[in-house]
Amino acid sequence: MNATTRAPGITLAQSLMACARCVRDVMAGRSLTESLAQTPGGLRPSAQALSFYVLRHLGLAQTLQEILVKKPPHPALANSLLLSALALLEGSLGEAADQVPAYQPYTIVNQTVTAVGKRYPHLKGLVNASLRRYIRERESLRQQALEKPLAQWNYPLWWITKIQQAYPSQWQAILQAGNAPAPLILRVNRRRTSVQQVQERLAAMDVPSVHLDREALWLPRARPVQQLPGFHEGLWSVQDLNAQRAVHQLRLRAGMWVLDACAAPGGKTAQLLEQADMEVLALDASAHRLKRVEDNLKRLGLWTPRVTLQCADARVPAAWWDGQAFDVVLADVPCSASGIVRRHPDIRWLRRPQDIAPLVAIQREILDALWRTVRCGGVLLFVTCSVFPEEGESQAQAFLARHPDAQRESAPGQVLPLAEQSLGKPSGDGFFYALFTKTTA
Repeated sequence: MNATTRAPGITLAQSLMACARCVRDVMAGRSLTESLAQTPGGLRPSAQALSFYVLRHLGLAQTLQEILVKKPPHPALANSLLLSALALLEGSLGEAADQVPAYQPYTIVNQTVTAVGKRYPHLKGLVNASLRRYIRERESLRQQALEKPLAQWNYPLWWITKIQQAYPSQWQAILQAGNAPAPLILRVNRRRTSVQQVQERLAAMDVPSVHLDREALWLPRARPVQQLPGFHEGLWSVQDLNAQRAVHQLRLRAGMWVLDACAAPGGKTAQLLEQADMEVLALDASAHRLKRVEDNLKRLGLWTPRVTLQCADARVPAAWWDGQAFDVVLADVPCSASGIVRRHPDIRWLRRPQDIAPLVAIQREILDALWRTVRCGGVLLFVTCSVFPEEGESQAQAFLARHPDAQRESAPGQVLPLAEQSLGKPSGDGFFYALFTKTTA
């Protein structure tokens, strides 16, 4: 985040206040996506850049604030402004590996004081003194803060414990990966172009790219996607590297009858249609999100009579299924989204430990309902973007125990978001994949 991220005429003080509103909303239980949607258009790019950074460092900021002030400033917006400034100051003073805000420490202090002074002038002294003290005493204050796991890892304690228990030898790398910005990965639309042609067009605009696998291209220097060549022509989509693996687990052929359950926003629906000429039913419980599936398919040139969109609850086949059994069912079910926290840094602060069991129950209901729609010899691919075992391997094993007519096939299982540093390649997000074949009618 730097001055070029801000729209002309927008000050850092304004961007900081917009960021603070987003952080306040997340701390109150509202998603960052919803909060950003309510941010004025001119402020949105800088608010997003700042809030992503702050939410990745919120645990440290909260711990520092506890040390610096006796009680959090009131109201909540002033409190989140101080937290945001502390996180950004640490980035400015330190040597963080991710996208450090390119501002001098005293610029952050002065602009934060300006921002708080316009709304809460009585808090200017408190905010100014706290931030300047942190600059003076950073080493000792930071050392004191990092004694607490919340500050060291920037996740809630229950989340840290859960990852430690599930992955005793890898938990630190998993948490670290979630604190890094996600790489920009494209999936080339093989119906319209080739990987080579997309790379040539990118190179002509001085945008380097690396071919990772099949249709996947990595852009080491991320750019706004709508400014890249080929976006409006539907030559590619943005899709995580590991998310692209879902469709590749399926042996797809022309003429198949395929269900993409929980389809929105449509990345996997489009990828299915890019592979072969199939009849596809895209199902989702949200009409609003289903419209995004249609929009994406139209942009990619995949909106044809072979595609049917249906708004319904996957758990109730009687409401949407005509009885014609599917050759393939792709079930990317609702989950904690614990595998995609680097793309959605608010998730770790929104989730609660008690959220997991209800999600597991919903997954079970969806899988059992969808299994009834699979033909004998057909397959169901169970997918979650989670790293919690209850939503992955434990769920897969429980499914097998309930369904003696299910045979588990080869699939990646739990894929962790670990960087391939030795290969110089980016990591994908955290996903779980389990593939089942129905052996009897």
